[in-house]
Amino acid sequence: MVWHVWGEQQARDPVPLVLLHGGSGSWTHWVRNIDALAAAGRSVWAVDLPGFGDSAAPAQAGGAEAMTEPLARALQQLFGASACDLVGFSFGGLVAAQLLATHGALARQLVLVGAPAMGVVPARQFTLRGWRHLPAAQQPAAHRHNLAELMLADAGLIDADDGLALRLHVANVQRDRLPRRRQAGADALARTLADVRCPVGAIYGRHDALYRQWIAALRDAFARAAPDFRGLALIEDAGHWVQFERPQAFHQALLAALQRGAAP
Repeated sequence: MVWHVWGEQQARDPVPLVLLHGGSGSWTHWVRNIDALAAAGRSVWAVDLPGFGDSAAPAQAGGAEAMTEPLARALQQLFGASACDLVGFSFGGLVAAQLLATHGALARQLVLVGAPAMGVVPARQFTLRGWRHLPAAQQPAAHRHNLAELMLADAGLIDADDGLALRLHVANVQRDRLPRRRQAGADALARTLADVRCPVGAIYGRHDALYRQWIAALRDAFARAAPDFRGLALIEDAGHWVQFERPQAFHQALLAALQRGAAP
C-alpha cells in the first residue's frame, strides 16, 4: 500500500490527517488540497487504496469491505496506538466508515466528503459510459462525459489548468484493478454509521450528482444515522469532486469540521 506524506516535520497538530480517495481514483483526488492542509499545520497522509493508483490489489475480492483489514493494519503500523483524523471521499468515505465500525480506536474523528449510500435517493442519478472496449481515439470523449456527468458541476474545469482534471481522471481509471468490485447498497453508509462512535462530519458539493435534488435530505439522514454527528457543510457551485472544484471553500469547511470533531 503506497502512502504519500506532507508536512510531517513541521506539523503543529500531533494528530495525523489521513485522506482516503474515491473509487477508480488515487491520492490525486486531493491534489488541490494538500499544500493548504500542510500549511495549516497538519501532517497529511494520502494513500492509494488497495487496487488503485500505485498500490497492490487486495487479497480479498469485494468492495469497500475488502479494504478494511489492509487499511487497519497499515494505520496500526504507521501510527501505533495513536489515533488519526480520517477523511474519506466518495467510495473512500464508505471504506472509512466500515473501518471505524470495527476498529473505532484508529480515528479521533471522521469527515465524509461526497460519500454515497445514505439511503435518501430513490434511484441512481447519473449514467456513465464504458471506455475500456473503445478504440483509443474514442476514449477521451467517454472520459469527458463521465467527468461532466458525475464528478464536476462545472464542465469547463475539465480543460482548465492544462486539462488537469481530465489528465488525473484518465490516469486514475486506467490503474483501477477493481472495475467490477461489488457495489454498496443504497443505504450501506447510513447503516454502517450506526456503529461509528467517534464524531462524524460531512462536506458535499450542493450539486453532487449522487444526490441532485435530494441533497437537502442529507442533514437529517446523517443526524439519524451517526450517533455523534457534528454537522454538514454544503459547498455552493460544486459537484461531487468538491475538493477539486472549489478547493478554497472546501479547505475552510474541512478545517471547521475538524475543529468541531476535535472538541469534547
